[in-house]
Amino acid sequence: MAMDAVRHCVLGCLPAPAVTRAGTLSAADDNDGEDRISALPDELLRDIVSRLPIKDAARTAVLSPRWRRVWRSTPLVLYDAHLFPSSSEDARVAAIHRILAGHPCPLRTVHLAYCFFGVHERRLAKWSRFLAAGGVQDLVFISQPPPVDMPLPADILRCTELRRLYLGFFHFPDTRDLPNGAGVFPHLREFVVLNTCIEDRDLDHMLASSPELETLAFVVSYGMPKLVRLLGKKLKCVLFWLSMAEELAVVDAPSLERLIMWHTRPPSRFDESDDEPRMRVKIACAPELKVLGYLELGVHKLQIEHTIIKADTEVSPTCMVSSVKILALRVNFSVFTEVQMLANFLRCFPNIETLHVESVIADEPTGEHYAEFFEKVSPIECVRNNIKKVVLHKFHMDISEVAFLKFITQRADELQKLTLVLPDEALVQVGQDLLGALAIPPWASKECMVLLVGPIVERGWDFYRASDLSIDDPFLLEHEQELFCLVKKGE
Repeated sequence: MAMDAVRHCVLGCLPAPAVTRAGTLSAADDNDGEDRISALPDELLRDIVSRLPIKDAARTAVLSPRWRRVWRSTPLVLYDAHLFPSSSEDARVAAIHRILAGHPCPLRTVHLAYCFFGVHERRLAKWSRFLAAGGVQDLVFISQPPPVDMPLPADILRCTELRRLYLGFFHFPDTRDLPNGAGVFPHLREFVVLNTCIEDRDLDHMLASSPELETLAFVVSYGMPKLVRLLGKKLKCVLFWLSMAEELAVVDAPSLERLIMWHTRPPSRFDESDDEPRMRVKIACAPELKVLGYLELGVHKLQIEHTIIKADTEVSPTCMVSSVKILALRVNFSVFTEVQMLANFLRCFPNIETLHVESVIADEPTGEHYAEFFEKVSPIECVRNNIKKVVLHKFHMDISEVAFLKFITQRADELQKLTLVLPDEALVQVGQDLLGALAIPPWASKECMVLLVGPIVERGWDFYRASDLSIDDPFLLEHEQELFCLVKKGE
């Protein structure tokens, strides 16, 4: 990925500012000109000032001695983006330094996303000490490249009041000589690593030191850490986004609800006995895991407990994850071994209610033996009894995809909705071919809605949606156009 694309991706994952420059604030009533805001108690005034962009908040200090005291006693909320566009790089850095060094009140929120620390190393070291001493709670720390692996000062790890930590384009400090245990980051709930190198032992240190951690994310992480071992009693959501690792293992995460992998793969230098190296995805302890995907059959080697799932694996209850309700798979339907693997992957998740399958089709046509394979597949528990919704993404009308479609419609007794999402190039060839495929009896369910839709809006699937636990199905997106909808009744 080109550096501009990486930078754009990193900045696109940052949390939205808690303050805005769009609002207006007036102390005088429009009718009688009376200053009503100044009549408010100091506690409310501090809350108001903390919600202003940093330049506007600082300007309140010139209003009166009382406002000056309010400003100096307001927990700091600093977004360096709010210092744009009038300030030069040097002027912004100098302003940030004055604020961090001179503000006497504790720091609440500091988001520094546009500083080139490669030319401000001294400032970086001092600011890290200021942040630790100020008890910062919400910290976004991005070092604009170059370089892409700026050493992160170890003083950042002394910020014991942190609730949220985003780090971008850094090399994480060595933690071997640092204290470990729950007292290091007792309040940290969200930790996001953005194109930042972190050794396996240092990640283990962070997880062991953050007993309240709920969200963990890796974005454009290129092979460091190599082994991602997920442990945490309160860990609920893990994202592995546009990243590489040798292994992603859910070791002990009793509260984990969501594990999202998006365009992941093993490092190119990773050497395995297989002809095609694969990234290992292990699931050991995750009794609350409800949302899982995208598992890529050609990229990931799935292991549940001690069993590696292959096309010929006899799936037993010991290698099933019964808690998963929403599963997303990416399948190359032009590779027969992946199609064979698909059936066994479904057996590992007997209680899924919503299935997303993203299709990958090579240029060469696939063979007739796919239909014969699906006809001979023995019953699959989740397909027969539980699946209510199926979404086939990038549906090309290839013979192998149609064979899988028939397998679902003729076996899924509880299927209520089938959505076929077409890629751009398939929009002109739907017509009679698709209608003919859907007309083939018998349909197992009594009644099913079939929805044919156009391509996914590019903005629909993103980091925010994937990490938002209030969204039940993060893979279900808005579409540009609905081509047709019909209700198919069982026969």
